[in-house]
Amino acid sequence: MTEHRPRPRGAAAGTTPTTALAGLLRPLASGGARVLAPVARALGPVGRALEPARRAAGPVTSAVSPFGWAALVAAVGAWWAGLALSWLELVVVAILLTVALLAAVAFVLGRIRYAVVLDLAQRRVTVGDRAVGRLDVRNDSGRALLPSVMELPVGQGMASFPVPRLRPGANHEEIFTVPTHRRSVISVGPVRSVRADPLGLLRREVVWTEPEELFVHPRVKNLAGSSTGFLKDLEGRVTTDISNSDVSFHALRDYVPGDDRRHIHWKTTARTGQLMVRQFEETRRSHLAVLLSTRAEDYAHDDEFELAVSVCGSLGLQAIKEDRGVTVLVNDGTLRGDHRTRLLDDLSRVGTSTRRSTLVDVARVAGTTIADASVVAFVVGSRVTPTELRAASARLPQDVRVMAIQCAPGASLSRHAIAELVVLTIGELGELPAALRRLQD
Repeated sequence: MTEHRPRPRGAAAGTTPTTALAGLLRPLASGGARVLAPVARALGPVGRALEPARRAAGPVTSAVSPFGWAALVAAVGAWWAGLALSWLELVVVAILLTVALLAAVAFVLGRIRYAVVLDLAQRRVTVGDRAVGRLDVRNDSGRALLPSVMELPVGQGMASFPVPRLRPGANHEEIFTVPTHRRSVISVGPVRSVRADPLGLLRREVVWTEPEELFVHPRVKNLAGSSTGFLKDLEGRVTTDISNSDVSFHALRDYVPGDDRRHIHWKTTARTGQLMVRQFEETRRSHLAVLLSTRAEDYAHDDEFELAVSVCGSLGLQAIKEDRGVTVLVNDGTLRGDHRTRLLDDLSRVGTSTRRSTLVDVARVAGTTIADASVVAFVVGSRVTPTELRAASARLPQDVRVMAIQCAPGASLSRHAIAELVVLTIGELGELPAALRRLQD
């Protein structure tokens, strides 16, 4: 038996009751908006006039904790109910809450005049090194200051230092250490003083310093004297381009008006009776390009990526030390390779990402933007396949020497070739010099 429900009067075919109700409410909503719009415009000047008062009351309202607001609301409610209903117990509760709030005000009131100095002994350390800081708090007022607490954000954590009662001109010093177990850029500060009552109803904070950055650099390996032959060419890399002025002699040709007469080969000219000039093969200064993959899918775990960053830093620092050009590319852009400190600072910030750009995309960018690169080194994780490495190598110019260093902690040192691409696999940073020596095999 089929049940037939009557269609609501005025409803079109295929229209549900919910749709019909929404259709009825829509004109009401639009009409309400038209009615409230003039009211909002009329109250606009009132809101703007109250804005200074709101800003002035900001420091007061910000000092009240959520527990404090709850106690304030409870006190007002207890006073109203106790007096309206003549309920003695509620009046007692209201008095207790009021006394607690007034006592909390007494705890946080008072002018605070501290001179706070945040001093990091070193702004740049290496992973595992000890990073020490000093916090000095001095009373700059003419009266004694009550005890307080100094809070110091360190990265994602928070350090608290109790400051005792200080006489005028007295100071209190705290020494602290910052964990440097992982490569990162740690934000230290700002230092803020905190005064609060024992119940936590009010909490007054004053910021005294600006935040400072602590760079935790990756570990690097000194490659000096480790047969970095892929970077060594005293006169530059000889190319097939012909130049009229260079150091690599190529051939002689007939003199053309405008040629530099210093390059005339006089012996041949005297023998042939025709002016002949030297022609050279153009040479280029060694330029290393390091392509560090930052795609999360290319690494099995975080230790692989940390090893890759250390390898990248070691190659870049050796090139800078030998006064050779270096460019470091990652999936998100280019790092600064003009100075060792700036390169290590940028490497401290590098992290893996889930962007779709792959090693092939980075190689394509390198092939178009680094025209003077003589050596390109891929630094990748264990999950990069030989197909991806070969495809990335194919995006680079033919006359560029390409190598790949695959980082896999725990793996044994090995060398293999993919077509003309030499792939080195290392399991720890200490194997990098030996791996580079294998390039000459």
